[in-house]
Amino acid sequence: MRALGYRPHFTFAIYDSPAVDENTAWDVMQAAVADERQLRIGFKRIRWFEASPLVLWAEPEADDTLARIHGAISAAIDPAHCRPHYRPGAWTPHCTLGTAIGDERRDDAMAFARAFDRTIEVVFDVADCVVFPPVRIIAERRLPS
Repeated sequence: MRALGYRPHFTFAIYDSPAVDENTAWDVMQAAVADERQLRIGFKRIRWFEASPLVLWAEPEADDTLARIHGAISAAIDPAHCRPHYRPGAWTPHCTLGTAIGDERRDDAMAFARAFDRTIEVVFDVADCVVFPPVRIIAERRLPS
């Protein structure tokens, strides 16, 4: 993720242009987090999505806020415009740790994930809207503490 120059985050939806324009996406995101405060999320497990390249991610402890934000976004923008893995019923809350883990490091990354035995707590204090690649923040809002 360091290579992206982008902080740890949750992705609630990904839309391909021109299905949903940037202003609409940002308006919906702002409405979805209008009454939200900073999120303190715990992580106890590292997992991966089977892909090539492998995607390594941290699994959040159950949190109703994440589901509420995702639901609000999905209610406001037809999920048919969203990439399939981010649609209701398919979305897995996750904090991506690495997206370009080459096949030569696949076994090492999976061993790291299996061996992870800690609890990490992270405060998420910003809601934003980005376009990619490369990652470019088009709008952001600090969440109150």
